[in-house]
Amino acid sequence: MPFKVYLANTRGMCAGVERAIKTVNLALDKYGPERVYVLHEVVHNHHVVSDLQRKGAHFVENLDEVPAGSVLIFSAHGVGLATVQQAQERGFTIIDATCPLVKRIHYKLNKAGAQGKDAVVIGHQGHQEVGGTIGQYTGDLSHVHVILTPEDVERLELKSAQAVFATQTTLSVDETAKTVAALKARFPFIEGPLRDDTCFATQHRQSAIKELAAVCDLILVAGSANSSNSNRLREVAEKAGCRAYLVEDSSKIDPAWLKNVQAVGVSAGASVPEYVVEDLMAYLKSHGMTSQEGIGEQGTTKSFALPAGLEN
Repeated sequence: MPFKVYLANTRGMCAGVERAIKTVNLALDKYGPERVYVLHEVVHNHHVVSDLQRKGAHFVENLDEVPAGSVLIFSAHGVGLATVQQAQERGFTIIDATCPLVKRIHYKLNKAGAQGKDAVVIGHQGHQEVGGTIGQYTGDLSHVHVILTPEDVERLELKSAQAVFATQTTLSVDETAKTVAALKARFPFIEGPLRDDTCFATQHRQSAIKELAAVCDLILVAGSANSSNSNRLREVAEKAGCRAYLVEDSSKIDPAWLKNVQAVGVSAGASVPEYVVEDLMAYLKSHGMTSQEGIGEQGTTKSFALPAGLEN
């Protein structure tokens, strides 16, 4: 059955992701592939990591895998202070590709620890960004609390009369607003942003998904399974009443999904290369797409300065 495709104008790679990928590429050029190691996936996308591996970058999960004399890159999600200290003690050449917007949250946790305040982190327990954020607290870690839902707020017990909160940058804007409201209602003294720390790229992509959901029968979100922001795009679409799937690329599309649809929406998470979107569009064109139309506001162009030592 023929169908129309709506493509989100705001989609794909954000400034923090582009900076992190450029950081690895420049390090490979400057130091040579044999020396460049990246702690964890530089961004959560299979295609990006595979591309960089083909160029020679080594991805590791702990410092014991990094040989002496290596160049060590911290991923866009950031790491804790203990990891930084251990890397320094081992004498690695350190390049920090942490997203500057995540860095802002790190500073907030640093300050809270120094002042002895409780810190509430709204985010997914176990996510790399949340782990790095917790690790930035400079005091007793029993004063750090990770929550996600309003129900978690009800069970939360703070240890001091002073507290701050921060949020993971890639959460659902709408769901996080509910948790923040519950947190402020229960602890009126808590300090934090007016809304949350969700980054502008996440907000804009979620807004575009809502516009897609209003006119589409089905939405395909390009992104890897371990990508928080990509998963949130799928969830936002579903909560808006539209059937949605998260796909690594066109090889993961089930043709049965396209049966009896009249309009298909396409978007991509903030760590997805544009060639993956082009791959999805080519698949849809060969499986019944009759026309294509952009939807939503055009994405704003933003960039961040490169880490020290790699400036142009």
